[in-house]
Amino acid sequence: MDKKVKPATEEGSGPVFLNRELSMLEFNRRVLAQAENLNLPLLERLRFLCIVSSNLDEFFEVRLASLLAQGRLDDEGVVAARPPVFVPGLEHTSEECRRIIERQYALLNNDILPRLAATGVHLLRQDECSEGQCAWIRQYFENEVRPLLTPIGLDPAHPFPRVVNKSLNFIVELTGKDAFGRGSGIAIMKAPRVLPRVIRLPDELGGPPGTSYCLLSSVIQAHIDSLFTGREVISCSQFRVTRNSDLWVDEEEVKNLRQALQTELRSRQYGFGVRLEVATDCPPHLADFLLDQFSIDRDRLFAVNGPVTMVRLLEIISKNDRPELVFPPFVPGLPAKLINQNVFELIEQQDVLLHHPFQSFLPVIEFIRKAAADPQVVAIKQTIYRAGMNSDLMESLIAAALAGKEVTVVVELMARFDEEVNINWAERLEDAGAQVIYGVVGLKTHAKMALVLRHGPNGLRRFAHLGTGNYNLSTSRAYTDFGLLTADPELTSEVAEVFNHLTSLTRPKQLRHLWLAPFSLHKEILRAIENEAAVALTGKPGRIIAKMNALTDETVIAALYAASQAGVKIDLIVRGACVLRPGVPRLSENIRVRSIVGRFLEHTRIYYFRNHKPYEVYLSSADWMNRNLFRRIEVAFPVRDAALRKRVINEGLLPYLKDNVDAWELNSDGRYQRRKPRGKQAAHSAQQELAAALGGATGAAPGLFGS
Repeated sequence: MDKKVKPATEEGSGPVFLNRELSMLEFNRRVLAQAENLNLPLLERLRFLCIVSSNLDEFFEVRLASLLAQGRLDDEGVVAARPPVFVPGLEHTSEECRRIIERQYALLNNDILPRLAATGVHLLRQDECSEGQCAWIRQYFENEVRPLLTPIGLDPAHPFPRVVNKSLNFIVELTGKDAFGRGSGIAIMKAPRVLPRVIRLPDELGGPPGTSYCLLSSVIQAHIDSLFTGREVISCSQFRVTRNSDLWVDEEEVKNLRQALQTELRSRQYGFGVRLEVATDCPPHLADFLLDQFSIDRDRLFAVNGPVTMVRLLEIISKNDRPELVFPPFVPGLPAKLINQNVFELIEQQDVLLHHPFQSFLPVIEFIRKAAADPQVVAIKQTIYRAGMNSDLMESLIAAALAGKEVTVVVELMARFDEEVNINWAERLEDAGAQVIYGVVGLKTHAKMALVLRHGPNGLRRFAHLGTGNYNLSTSRAYTDFGLLTADPELTSEVAEVFNHLTSLTRPKQLRHLWLAPFSLHKEILRAIENEAAVALTGKPGRIIAKMNALTDETVIAALYAASQAGVKIDLIVRGACVLRPGVPRLSENIRVRSIVGRFLEHTRIYYFRNHKPYEVYLSSADWMNRNLFRRIEVAFPVRDAALRKRVINEGLLPYLKDNVDAWELNSDGRYQRRKPRGKQAAHSAQQELAAALGGATGAAPGLFGS
């Protein structure tokens, strides 16, 4: 290089890095904007509104809980049962959450529900129901709800009950004396978790024309008086507490991770409280009482104008029979070359690249199914992070083990919120005779790999699948991801080396093609970024395009700042949190950051380095986050075939840089601005254009991968 690039500095323009928590909340603002989009079908707008609620739940359960837990650790590093200490910046974060939540409920009450009612879909309060509907609801309460209710009047013998994480509950204030002449004035009641939160009312009961629903919370509140004979109910308010949901296992002491997790899962529902939601009609003294019970700071009290369990409104969508209110069904495409072909012969001839959800995930499932049934296949190895509760792929692995094949499955038991499902799969696999391991203690196995060993005319041959997303058919229909089926001897031998590393715990041999975390991935990313900077300093064009879910690793960001200062043109497509500040003079003026939020969840990780030879394009399971680079088993793999590299660029990157429908651009202050067509500029939606180009069945699934 002719000259050195100075380390990235503030240059007098504010902090070098954006706040991570506020960046995560900015993502939820972008999702909320989808709920505000009048061009989307009404029930899809409601779905996005519920997604915001689900995202905020996880934000409090995991991210904020981890910050609060730092102030609750005892001398041995265990979370203690005492109130959290002050965490800098938390008050600002809570205020940002409050603004989002207020907008959510205003949008629900003043826009989405009235528009749904105008189309004949009604969510009714008790005072809006017809006489026939009220009578039906009364009978439903008596027959289905009341027998399951257990109100608890608080006194020394009836202490405050344990409240499950995110469950619907009621706090009731009473006058008068109880049956024993005492004046206990507060009762707590849990809503039965086995009952639906949204109840569809029969059509023949009168009421407004169309389809009518009511909420379980409304049914209970309308009949709460009948549960307290001889006493007057002054107030009845719904509430919900969100708890810390991170699992903690002493990895130095535990002897069996699966058994330890099974024990820990039982206590997850009762972690320390991080947020309290109450209805706006909850009297202040009762809200204070609840805050005290759960040791929650007032900053994390949220009074909401509607159901505290908004995410359960998804039940309206699942019960819907109005196709015009949701997105039209999308049929993934199926490449013609895959139909009625022998999968192993096909992959021996050429690599196969699949782009989900625009192209079907079925070829991946069929790859494993054919391997399980093929007598020439002697072994299958696979990593599993999130397979889902029902999985044909997992059933194929079990069938392969029962057939006597050597089946090795690396099941990640610490996949957040999928721990129990994965434990169940691990037990079934072991019962079938598969070799099951749980990755590496202290590191989550997040890499997406499958390896098949098959006898052929010239001896044993390896076949592999490498991907950016989970082996999960359900999420493959909603998440964008790439997958590569290959028999490339150099790639598949390195995949075999990674599996050997995971099972034997020996350090992997030098890998020439795969970038493996926590060993080489971070170094190779930095090396590739620095190489672009070195090229730019010689006067040649340096270019980086990267697509991922989140960008928070400060060392990678510092390298990107340095590359920007060297003149490298950098485009980053980051769906969620991004703490890099783009467009700051003398720091990041050559960096643009955009986020795409559309019908499908952007999940693909692509790294493009123009001058990184011999391969410019890598696909990966890893975001550019500290946890992915240092605390997980991750793999980035090159796309070696020139035609397929071109496909990745033309499908996975360039359409997203051209998008002016679903794209948001990050400003240096941390706020995002929506991109819109200007003047006579044509509208471009990457997702819509890819769906049109790649979607649509080209053959029947049963003919896929003929024998």
